Amino acid sequence: MTTTEFQVTGMTCGHCELSIREEVQEVSGVESVEVSHRTGKLVVTSDQPVDDAAVIAAVQEAGYQGVRSQ
Repeated sequence: MTTTEFQVTGMTCGHCELSIREEVQEVSGVESVEVSHRTGKLVVTSDQPVDDAAVIAAVQEAGYQGVRSQ
């Protein structure tokens, strides 16, 4: 399993988390998604490395901004 962490800005509530989770789960290869508006973290687990650009695009589709954590 591969775990990749992203920082997401603009989240304020559980509904924000749900919107992001729903979009990111559609990205090819994603097995699970954990998201927290309190910390601004998005953690994606997959069987193989996931396409960062696809995850960030999914976050943007939900209406937020994201970057991969270093």
